[in-house]
Amino acid sequence: MALELRQQLKLTQQLIMTPQLQMAIKLLQLSRLELVDTIRQELEENPALEEIQETLSEEQATEQTVKDTKEEPAIKEVAIEEKINADMDWSNYLDEYSSPGRINFESESKDTPKYEAFIASKETLSQHLLWQFLLTSPSRKEKKIGSIIIGNLNRDGYLEISVEEIARMSDSDIKKVEKVLSLLQTFDPVGICARDLKECLLLQTKYLKIDDTLLINIITDHLGHLEKRNYKAICKALKTSIENVIAAVNVIQGLEPKPGREFSDENPQYITPDIYVYKIENDFVVMLNDDGMPKLRVSAFYKKSISRGNKISGEAEDYIQDKLRSAAWLIKSIHQRQKTIYRVMQSILTFQQDFFEKGISHLKPMVLRDVAQDIDMHESTISRVTTNKYAYTPQGIFELKYFFNSSIRRVHGGTIASASVQEKIRQIIAGEDPKNPFSDDKISKLLQESHISIARRTVAKYREILKILPSNMRKQI
Repeated sequence: MALELRQQLKLTQQLIMTPQLQMAIKLLQLSRLELVDTIRQELEENPALEEIQETLSEEQATEQTVKDTKEEPAIKEVAIEEKINADMDWSNYLDEYSSPGRINFESESKDTPKYEAFIASKETLSQHLLWQFLLTSPSRKEKKIGSIIIGNLNRDGYLEISVEEIARMSDSDIKKVEKVLSLLQTFDPVGICARDLKECLLLQTKYLKIDDTLLINIITDHLGHLEKRNYKAICKALKTSIENVIAAVNVIQGLEPKPGREFSDENPQYITPDIYVYKIENDFVVMLNDDGMPKLRVSAFYKKSISRGNKISGEAEDYIQDKLRSAAWLIKSIHQRQKTIYRVMQSILTFQQDFFEKGISHLKPMVLRDVAQDIDMHESTISRVTTNKYAYTPQGIFELKYFFNSSIRRVHGGTIASASVQEKIRQIIAGEDPKNPFSDDKISKLLQESHISIARRTVAKYREILKILPSNMRKQI
C-alpha cells in the first residue's frame, strides 16, 4: 500500500484563550492588595497607561480663587511712620550688639535628614539580650559563645541547638558554654534561653524565689498530666490533696511559657473589604470599595500620535499599538472584575437575607452552583470571585467563601448550613458548666433536641475547626 499526502478540510471547535480572556481571569482571582500591586507594576511598564490624579479642574480652581479673594479681608498698606531719633548714641549701640559670636553658614549641599531616623523601631529580642550581655564586660571568647547562643534562639526565646554544638562552633569547652548560658538565663525576660518548657518554668520559679516542693515536682515530672488536666493522677503520684494541687497549678498558670513573645516583630495584617453591605432603613445596599485603587486611563498623547498620522517607524508603531491595547484591556478587565464582584454579592445577599438580618445562626446552605445559575455565570468564575475577597456586613467582615456551606439534614426534614451548626456548638459549649463540661456525645444529643441530626465524630470535627478543647481539657476544678 503506497503512502501519499492528501489535503482534507476538517471543522472543529475549541476554546482559545485570548490575551483579553487571560488578563480577565488573572485579575478576577487576585486579592485587593495583589490587584493594586499588579496595577502599579503595569503603570511602571506601560507608558500608554496613566493614573488619573484627583485634582480640581480649571473652572473649579478659578471659582475657588474668586471665592477666597472675596472672603479675604482688606489688608491695610504698611507704612513706616517711625522716625529715627537724631540724639541716639550709635557708638554704644554698635559696641553692645556687634560683639563677635558663633556664626553658622547654611549650605545648599547640606544633607537632607533621613526619615528613617525619625521612625521608632521596635527593639528585637537579640538586641535586648546583647545589650545586657555587653554590660557584663565579657571576654572575646565569651562574646563569641554568647553571640552564637543569642543567634540560635527562636521567636519564643528557646535555645534550638545543644550545648555540644555551641562548643564545637565556638571552639570552646562545654563548661565554658554552660557558664555563659547560665549567665544569659538570668537576663530579662525571665525564662529566656531555656532548652524546653520545663527549664523555662523552673527558671521563672527560681527568679520568683518560689521554694514550693509540690510546685517544682509538678513542673519537673508531671507536665504531661498537667497538660491533660489529670489532677487525680498528680495527687496519687505526689500523695497530696486536690486543693494543694490546684493551688500549685494556679501559680504555674501565671508563668510565661513563651518569654520571647513580647519582642515579636510580627505586625498585624488588617483586612480591607472589597465590598460593603450596609442596611439603610429596611433595605440592604451593596457598595464597592474603590478607596486606594488607582484610577486609570489610556494616555491621550500616544492616541493622538497614532491618529494624526505622524511618520513613525513600523516597530515603534507596533509597540505603541500593543501598549495601547494592553492598557485598554487592563482597564476593561478591572471594570469587569468589579462588576462581577458586585453581581455575586447581590446574589449572595438575595440567598442569605436572614444572615444579614439575624446573624450566623440563620445562615442557609448554599453552593457555587446556586449563585452561578442566578447570575448566569460558570461555577469556576464564581469560585475565582469569592477567593480572597472580603465583604463588610452588619454581622462583621467575612470572606465571600464563608457564605457557601454544605447542608446538614434536620430530623423532621429540611436542611441547615454547617456554619450554623458550628455556631450552635460554640453556643452550647459557651453555656456549659465549667466543672462538668459537655462531651461530644452529649453535644450531639443536645443538637438532636434542636432537630439537627449529627454524629459524635462530626461534632468533634467541628469543635476542632472552632479550636475548642475536648471536654477533659475544658474541665475546671
